Amino acid sequence: MATMPAELVTVLATVEFGRGREELFRAQAPQVLERLAARTRFDSITASSAIEDVVVDDDRALTLLREAGRDDHKGAFRNRSEAEFAGYRDATDELLRKAPEPLTLPLILHIHRLLMRNAGDPLAGRLKTSDNVIGDRSPDGRVVVVFKPVPAGPETERQLAELVARYEDALAAARHPPILLLGALVLDVLAIHPFQDGNGRVARLVTTCELLRHGFGVARYASIEQRIFETKHAYYAALRASQSGWHDGAHDPWPWIGYLLRVLADAYDDFAARVAAGTELVGATKEEQARNYILTQAPRSFRLAQIADALPDISQATIRNALDGLRAEGRLEVGRGRSAMWTRVSEPAREGAAPG
Repeated sequence: MATMPAELVTVLATVEFGRGREELFRAQAPQVLERLAARTRFDSITASSAIEDVVVDDDRALTLLREAGRDDHKGAFRNRSEAEFAGYRDATDELLRKAPEPLTLPLILHIHRLLMRNAGDPLAGRLKTSDNVIGDRSPDGRVVVVFKPVPAGPETERQLAELVARYEDALAAARHPPILLLGALVLDVLAIHPFQDGNGRVARLVTTCELLRHGFGVARYASIEQRIFETKHAYYAALRASQSGWHDGAHDPWPWIGYLLRVLADAYDDFAARVAAGTELVGATKEEQARNYILTQAPRSFRLAQIADALPDISQATIRNALDGLRAEGRLEVGRGRSAMWTRVSEPAREGAAPG
């Protein structure tokens, strides 16, 4: 791997420092981390799906998230978006539960199978059968090809299998930090584009899988996918910059790896801030805890069910008291109806955000 640009050395150090603090957070604030994990699950599944225009409204999203692990709902999806959303849920939940293991081609295929099986995709868990392209849609609706991936057939399988083997060999050699190798791996997976559909989502799921495997637990507590969604123009720009010359081995991986490092550094900063905010409430009443969560950790716009899902130890009546109090203080606004959307009146600018 080429020498890392000097400006990324500090970003890598920030990420490694954040990883080093995780054990302290787990020991000091287990309840705070439990709540962060609940919110992160929701954010990650909805955001990664939305990047690919797979959008489900919040009420249905919450219903589908709560049906995880059930087999009696598979025929109840209203459309393909709901089925693919549930697939990302299934894949995410399995990766969060499973013990760390080496990355293999069968594991990547299994992730794709989980992602696409609810949609009845005949290629779920199978490599692409026809060539695909990566393109941008112009204002007049035409698709402009910006990158041609590896051709379908034996070449795709060969290159993907060799990529995984090289990645595992590089990890074993321990000459480079795992996070840099992961960045290079994901770049190559997206360049190979091994599936007919779902490549971006599989790449993000593999990212989560490998982050957890190598001790970057922030993937559980601060959504990487949400940050990618918020900075998706920078996400695509970094990919395009690093894919240029890829087929000739003349590409520069650092724009993409730098983007990933900055996203992780931002996630760790946010993680630390949210843990600090949560631990300040040790000894506080349940209503005070709910108020703090709503003001400092919940999405800016949310429904009551989302807060209840993230705070399973606090009753809905207590949560509603907190919401009503904040509305009376002018800190929240609420829409109409049983599933009304609540919105914080003002939102402070988030520091350290990844470029977008």
